[in-house]
Amino acid sequence: MNKKVLLLGATMMASLLSAKELSFKEVQEIAKIDMLVKSQIIVEKAYLENDMYMLKANIQGQSQTIFLTKDKKNLIAGKVYNTKSSTELSIPNDISILKGKEGFSYGTGSDEYYLFTDPECPYCKKFEAYLPQLKKHLKINVFFFPLSFHKDAKELSYFILSHKGKDAQAQAMFKAEASNKDFKNRSYKSGEKGKYIEMVDNHLQLGAQLGVRGTPTIYNSKGESIVWTSLLEKYDIK
Repeated sequence: MNKKVLLLGATMMASLLSAKELSFKEVQEIAKIDMLVKSQIIVEKAYLENDMYMLKANIQGQSQTIFLTKDKKNLIAGKVYNTKSSTELSIPNDISILKGKEGFSYGTGSDEYYLFTDPECPYCKKFEAYLPQLKKHLKINVFFFPLSFHKDAKELSYFILSHKGKDAQAQAMFKAEASNKDFKNRSYKSGEKGKYIEMVDNHLQLGAQLGVRGTPTIYNSKGESIVWTSLLEKYDIK
């Protein structure tokens, strides 16, 4: 399955800009496919890219790109990547909804990215360990997306946000662990924690709108989802 998906990504990625957007009537016809109806998958937009339909779908309240073969016989759910650019083949997200809503920003570079992270996610930790080396190349806007199976992720998110100043917040994110003495002894001023809870809840809602399903999820300035290791390659970080 994964090999097929990667092959599709390599052949389909001429450019999303070349994809033809379907009319409302055509979208409605696709939406009537029995499997989509039974699965309660709402098709919001559709594009024809070579021999494949790219569907922007709402699945249980979450936005997701899924793929349908041109004969409408096979549905592919999962991520498809361009093997050259490491960008995900998807309908670009409207990242204007993220502007000014980040927890904090890190970096002084001109290239802007948007990161959805979980303080207890080991893969997030791996990526974030490289951020000091990437700092001069990019500006990364941080959003918290604590996953339900990480029991301390929400509390760690609030703790990170409680630090004053973006540099202090970044350092707290790098060091965040439930076993840390500072975290165990954390305290908040009256009414302060509610502000952090509201922000993280908002980040979770924004992530759901964009189709975030795991962490770390990174979007570039065009709203394309990218693999974090591609940033290391782009800026020649070993």
